[in-house]
Amino acid sequence: MRVLLIEDTDGLGQAVREQIADDGHAVDWVQRLDHAALSVKSTDYDLVLLDLGLPDGLGLDFLRSRRAAGDLTPVIILTAKDQISDRIVALNAGADDYLVKPFDLNELSARVAAVARRYTGNPNPHIQLGELRINMVDRTIQREDKTIDLSAREWALFETFVRRPGALFSKSQLEERLYEFGAEIESNTIEVYVSRLRKKLGADVVDTVRGVGYRLGSK
Repeated sequence: MRVLLIEDTDGLGQAVREQIADDGHAVDWVQRLDHAALSVKSTDYDLVLLDLGLPDGLGLDFLRSRRAAGDLTPVIILTAKDQISDRIVALNAGADDYLVKPFDLNELSARVAAVARRYTGNPNPHIQLGELRINMVDRTIQREDKTIDLSAREWALFETFVRRPGALFSKSQLEERLYEFGAEIESNTIEVYVSRLRKKLGADVVDTVRGVGYRLGSK
């Protein structure tokens, strides 16, 4: 997924960005709401991680403005405010989840995955794709009781296809989901990763629509 992290604390922001990136997601990290507003105008995000107290305003105001504009992107609140009343206000403002600082980074990963499953319309973490048994929580793939290992980038690409079966993705759309702003991307990067997926998972796991893009194969 492409994730926007809005957090002004250097240490926490770095830790969260590294955690989410290690999970295979592309993370853009900003520390101000005006920078966040520019980011959402230029990029389609799959998830927003939002602190409530930013140097130039309140995260809740940003959330309310996005929801009022019709933005349905899932939002997880990251905050030190631990009162029930604070949670109720944030959830009523349109947040999808609420995590109180300090939090365990592995719990954050689990919540990110859970929110992603809800928004793709399939809360079941276990998916059968032909001979492949996929566990979206453990990020494992098995075929005939053998585990197939994917790198973080390979998994991120495969997950993009699995979460939206039938959807056709252009090369640039896939690059946006795999890489954050400023990342150096080789011209054939997507082709390389698609080739690796086919070698590991089967030649028909990803279909190529010439001149258009890629989609999950009809296994």
